[in-house]
Amino acid sequence: MPGIASEQARRFDPVRYLPILSWARTYDRDTATSDLVAAIIVTIMLIPQSLAYALLAGLPAEVGLYASILPLVVYAIFGTSRSLAVGPVAVVSLMTAAAIGKASGINPITAALTLALLSGLLLLLLGIFRLGFLANFLSHPVISGFITASGIVIAASQLKHILGIYASGDNLVEVLHGLWENAGDTNLVTLAIGVASAGFLFWVRRGLKALLVARGLRPRTADLAAKAGPVIAVAATMLLAWLFDLEEHGVILVGAVPKGLPPLTGPSISPDVWISLIGSAALISVIGFVESVSVAQTLAARKRQRIDPDQELVALGASNVAASFTGGYPVTGGFARSVVNFDAGAATPAAGAFTAVGIAVATLTLTPLLAYLPQATLAATIIVAVLSLVDFSVLRKTWVYSKADFSAVAITIAGTLFVGVEAGVALGVGLSILIHLYRTSRPHMAIVGQVAGTEHFRNVRRHKVVTDDRILSLRVDESLYFANARYLEDRLYDLVAARPSLEHVILVCPAVNAIDMSALESLEAINEKLAGLGVKLHLSEVKGPVMDRLKRADFLDHLSGGIFLTQYKAVQELGGKLKPAA
Repeated sequence: MPGIASEQARRFDPVRYLPILSWARTYDRDTATSDLVAAIIVTIMLIPQSLAYALLAGLPAEVGLYASILPLVVYAIFGTSRSLAVGPVAVVSLMTAAAIGKASGINPITAALTLALLSGLLLLLLGIFRLGFLANFLSHPVISGFITASGIVIAASQLKHILGIYASGDNLVEVLHGLWENAGDTNLVTLAIGVASAGFLFWVRRGLKALLVARGLRPRTADLAAKAGPVIAVAATMLLAWLFDLEEHGVILVGAVPKGLPPLTGPSISPDVWISLIGSAALISVIGFVESVSVAQTLAARKRQRIDPDQELVALGASNVAASFTGGYPVTGGFARSVVNFDAGAATPAAGAFTAVGIAVATLTLTPLLAYLPQATLAATIIVAVLSLVDFSVLRKTWVYSKADFSAVAITIAGTLFVGVEAGVALGVGLSILIHLYRTSRPHMAIVGQVAGTEHFRNVRRHKVVTDDRILSLRVDESLYFANARYLEDRLYDLVAARPSLEHVILVCPAVNAIDMSALESLEAINEKLAGLGVKLHLSEVKGPVMDRLKRADFLDHLSGGIFLTQYKAVQELGGKLKPAA
């Protein structure tokens, strides 16, 4: 019994499920100081971002603040990244807006809460069953193309706030058409505020750091100070709106923002609502997870730390569930604020919890001032932030390296720009899977021969090698499964038909990691047909797990030839022409 108890204790590792235990035990004053400093800087950055991204999602500004409180605390408990800063992000906000727009007849806030709940539950399920690998179906080029196109759509959608006009649309064409149709209603005061704010923020990003360094500030301190630029723009335009009563001049302000901590809210449990939103929730979950884990892994590598992707699924899932019950909407790890958090010296996830406290204090004390905040300022904040995500170099890189990947990226960008965000990512994922299936259905196969004086065998088309007309050595550079089994048969029969003196066929299998049932049946058919022609089938360099599976069937009992540990040994025993190794 003691042995069983100790085995169960080894299996259940509380740190695995509650990563907070790994760092809370050694938490000290110095670590707390580092986390507090980082939290203050991120809080200053997150307040205007939260407000802006909530408006981007088509929700009241305070929803962004609510989504930046409890989810951060929950992530600090369950997350494995020491630097990831969770909260509203631009791409997920845009996808939320698209999902809410499709859910006709549902209150936007209820739809957002339900979307957060569904997204959270999906992420939790993926994490519990350790299915994080499913996110790998979103290739990095497709993600880059999607984010680039989303950045353009987001920036275009915010121009209506810069101009002070009404315009809507789910894609770039609709947005631009709306802007063109209503351009005559442009409010010049709003335009001045928006252009001035955007110009200031662009200068802050590119010129303020250099100016502060020239004035004697340390580069790291200057960089962090530059990140606070949006707060300056927000404060300045709020002051102008209050002093000159800009609302009377047609400037649209954020308006009254409820004061106080996030309310307890309830997402919809209607099956019809869930069915209408589940597809959008799935895309938001996968995109958010990929973006978050990419950032977390990059930052962790800089400090030689590691993260657990499956536990990250649990942490992000729990954070989204928390958002759904506290007035928020879907959240994930943000690139810009996570980098700021890292650069500011965040030592543990407690920095996120301290940030949540800072946002909570803001909702209790600063919300009355936000009533004077022009929406044009928030729009400028979004435009400047998302344009940094636009990177068309992925098109050039994929064009040079792989035309198939270029096609996936180009279709993702085009779909996102001209159809919609959900259609764009769905097209990209679908095409990536089709490209993968096509590539693996026609695997690379090479006839190999001996490199003279060695025991190595290489492609006869690339190297000067020794071959024997009686032996055909065919290397298969892909796992064998239902999609490529017939291709292997056809290729092999063609090669055999062209060699009348052939006595042996050796399938060289160093790259074959699996053989499914369809491929096994093809091997049986090949073995039988070759035997009828007086040709023996052999296998060489078969991996252990593949051999274990072959032993479960009776294929090896009927194999006309043998199985060899190395290709050199196979050709040697079959009496082939070999040049001894030096």
